[in-house]
Amino acid sequence: MVELKQEEEKKVRCLLVGGPDKKNGNPEPKELEGLVHTLDYEVAGTMVLVRIEPTPAYGMGTGKAHEITDRAKELFADCIIFDFEIDPSKQRNWEKLAGMPVFDRNEVIIRIFAQRAQTKEANLQVELAKLTYSLPRLSHMYGDMARQRGGAVGNKGSGETQLELDRRQIEDKIVQLKKELEQVEINRNVQRKQRERTATAGCALVGYTNAGKSSLLNALTGADVFVENKLFATLDPTTRKLALSEASTVLITDTVGFISNLPHTLIDAFKSTLEEAAIADFLLIVVDASDPDCQKQYAQVKKVLEEINAEKIPSVIVLNKYDRIEGNILLESQLNNSFPDAIHVSAKTHKGFEDITEVLTENLLGILRSFKIPMTRTDLVELARKNGTIEKEEWLEDSIEIDARIPGSINEDGKATTRTLALLKDYIA
Repeated sequence: MVELKQEEEKKVRCLLVGGPDKKNGNPEPKELEGLVHTLDYEVAGTMVLVRIEPTPAYGMGTGKAHEITDRAKELFADCIIFDFEIDPSKQRNWEKLAGMPVFDRNEVIIRIFAQRAQTKEANLQVELAKLTYSLPRLSHMYGDMARQRGGAVGNKGSGETQLELDRRQIEDKIVQLKKELEQVEINRNVQRKQRERTATAGCALVGYTNAGKSSLLNALTGADVFVENKLFATLDPTTRKLALSEASTVLITDTVGFISNLPHTLIDAFKSTLEEAAIADFLLIVVDASDPDCQKQYAQVKKVLEEINAEKIPSVIVLNKYDRIEGNILLESQLNNSFPDAIHVSAKTHKGFEDITEVLTENLLGILRSFKIPMTRTDLVELARKNGTIEKEEWLEDSIEIDARIPGSINEDGKATTRTLALLKDYIA
């Protein structure tokens, strides 16, 4: 019994194979290692390819393919994982050659998402991604293509193959999942419209996976979002209110973490979730200050924001986990040079929270200005109350003096960026 239990608890051992990187030489596949550890797999060893000469069978020379499979067997690995995408036909060839499962980082990420999915929406999204990814890879599951099902004596033909039946079932399931997700998206749009009616500004926390977005949301708002020191701990967007003052609040949304080369099947499936960032009024781009690769991760976040058409949304960089590097003069200097306008924050010690509140207040509620409005234009006071935040109001004999924050700004030509500010700017005291 003890041996059986040990066998069940034994971790899957894998050989990781990294590809050549022209920009950065041939670094170890550290990110893939992190993904594999998140799956609770064990890294048996790593290999980094200096160059790849594409071939039809394995995507590289036969000699190199044999070298990789021999290395996997020497290490008693249970599978081989590539840090780059391999197409279905090559995957089948690799599995025949190695005699063990062979897959790429895309499948690793999809498996992680499958483990992390909690809500109905996340489960639907992950299931759609899994089926879309597996559809062209079905045939490698069948060693005997002659197996038939559905044929009967006297019928014409021999019936459909098991592969054809499964393919049709998966295609039907994909159509069904897309319909269910469309309904989920409709419900999400209704919720968004309800939030818009409240005229409450929205801010999204975006950043690389495991940058500490959920911890930051919990610390800022007192939320109870699940937090774990693993990649993709949170898949579902969570929205909470953050009080900026006694008179105003902002909605903060925690979004799914980004990563380099996120599979397109997941981007498509999580479209409605990623849109939470695309429709926000402001973005807090969370960067893990303690991660040596934080600059590369920030570049990848910017790339994903471009893919979802969110790159033009006003934003500020938040260097999170700053308590881990505070006192390291060299590292702090490097970060200040790389991110000169960033806010230094710690979700653990609440460092920088006042700076975040100030930035959100100015960008979402507007700069505090004094206005002197004539009694004949009381409608402007109501407009300011509806679309802005009045912090002080005094009614005099011939005018109404208010201190208010009105969203928008006034450019060098004197033009306001919002209608409300345009109507009120002539009455700035």
